[in-house]
Amino acid sequence: MRADRLISLVLLLRHRGRMSASQLAAELEVSERTVLRDIDALSTSGFPVFAERGRHGGFELLPGFTTDLTGLTAEEATALMSADASASLGMGSAFASAMRKVAASLPDEQRRVATSVADRVLVRPEGWLRDPERDEYLDVVQRGVFLGRRLRLDYEGRSGTPSVRTVDPIGLVYAAGHWYLMATVDGDERTYRLSRIRRAELLDDDARRSPKVDLGALWDAGRRRFRSSRDTVSVRLRVRPDQLDHVAATAIRVDETSAPHDGWVELDALFGGVAHACSTVWMLGGDCELLGPADVRAAVFDRAQRMMTRHAPHVRAST
Repeated sequence: MRADRLISLVLLLRHRGRMSASQLAAELEVSERTVLRDIDALSTSGFPVFAERGRHGGFELLPGFTTDLTGLTAEEATALMSADASASLGMGSAFASAMRKVAASLPDEQRRVATSVADRVLVRPEGWLRDPERDEYLDVVQRGVFLGRRLRLDYEGRSGTPSVRTVDPIGLVYAAGHWYLMATVDGDERTYRLSRIRRAELLDDDARRSPKVDLGALWDAGRRRFRSSRDTVSVRLRVRPDQLDHVAATAIRVDETSAPHDGWVELDALFGGVAHACSTVWMLGGDCELLGPADVRAAVFDRAQRMMTRHAPHVRAST
């Protein structure tokens, strides 16, 4: 939209000072001719934009021109500048544009602090070893959430059993490198991992969603219920990097804690009990070592001894 672009142009000049037509064109992703037309439109509208000719020339605003946001504290501005979950939703460019406007509208001191923090904080939940999950139906689910429409899902549960269900979306949650859809089915709350959705269809029916729902509180309550319903155990593992996906597929949660070193990576993983953790270690065989806690390691060792006894080669008596 042209009005949006004109605002972005003004805020860029406010934030960065003198900029050439080519710099503005690159930033706004338009042609230099479009930038020149926009500059002319701003001047006609009374904005104090002037051109400086020459090798280091460009466009800038007259000194003293401000577009300060009122009521935004330094802490609030810093929080805005440091937050960016939008890239995963396909909104990276929109978020960058919005933050550019926020930064340019801040008073000088607040802008300096907020920009400094933003340059020093990076949020990447996927970690070093695993790429973000490619959720094929994120766009469809996102539309259902944003538009308040029902969704029909072909979903494969943890057991591998597929099912078809119609859900009323509540919201999307990005946690531990995974996208989750929180929804209701016949009024009962459900949580669906997007990577397990095999097909998603946006329906014409309006979703039933309480206007007072608190997505954060709902997610936290679900996590508490899940953990209280299982005898979970957290273990320290040493695994080959190419086996990390196998751990991630079976564990409740994986926290990467070290970069690959000497062909191994150490991590903490949460499992649904000792037997669950031991089964994963056995599945990986020599590509995994359970470092602790001691009682879980002892359980792995005990199982190994029993397996060795059971499968010892038969010794035939000599004749």
